[in-house]
Amino acid sequence: MSDAISSTSEATRPQQATSDGFEVPRHVAIIMDGNGRWAAARGLPRVEGHRRGVVALRKTVRAAHDLGISVLTIFSFSAENWSRPQSEIRDLLSLLRRFIRNDLADLHKSNVRVRVIGEREDLSPDICDLLQEAEDLTRNNDGLTLVVAFNYGARQEIARAARRVAAEVAKGRLSADDVTPELLARHLDAPDMPDPDVIIRTSGEQRLSNFLMWQAAYSELIFVPINWPDFDQAALEAAIAEYRRRERRFGGLNASTGS
Repeated sequence: MSDAISSTSEATRPQQATSDGFEVPRHVAIIMDGNGRWAAARGLPRVEGHRRGVVALRKTVRAAHDLGISVLTIFSFSAENWSRPQSEIRDLLSLLRRFIRNDLADLHKSNVRVRVIGEREDLSPDICDLLQEAEDLTRNNDGLTLVVAFNYGARQEIARAARRVAAEVAKGRLSADDVTPELLARHLDAPDMPDPDVIIRTSGEQRLSNFLMWQAAYSELIFVPINWPDFDQAALEAAIAEYRRRERRFGGLNASTGS
């Protein structure tokens, strides 16, 4: 990531087209899966797959810039990942530290705003400080918003939102009748972010794995057979092309068939 990109605010930019007419969704979310399988297929340690996954992430963020996507959300570390072997957790956290320390300046220069969703209460102070630094440095940028889901689980996020609403009810600021889907959505981790238009999962697995389950209510789901380290701009464009072939009805009728 090197060249800064000028753009309108992510909150107001609609779906748009690149100079060659390639329409892009406003918000793309990605489950980056398959690092371990990529490494195993090559007789390499799992950590090498994770390292190559970071390279793929850099390419994808750059591609999102180039294509004019407003919001890119990545599933970097799930709440369930803590059950992995301690050596792998150390490797993953080391890569996170390296990515922020090495790439944050470039992200900032490229007008990227970094947002972090997920539970931070039990994270180590150095990780919390890095996440906060990334958000603070880029807070006023208005190009691509990179949302990093770290120590994140959708069920946990919904439970946090429910606790926040319950606390307001207990204080008498809200009544039970005030609780609506819209109210609960305003208490999620990033309530100002638009819901993802499309969620892409690599490696061929076909499930959400506790990722953005509230926000995914009307997202298009696209599962690609390649492992994450092999993901690049061509793969992103192919996924977006598949998204464009689908008709999003949001519970309504098909305009041509009435079904």
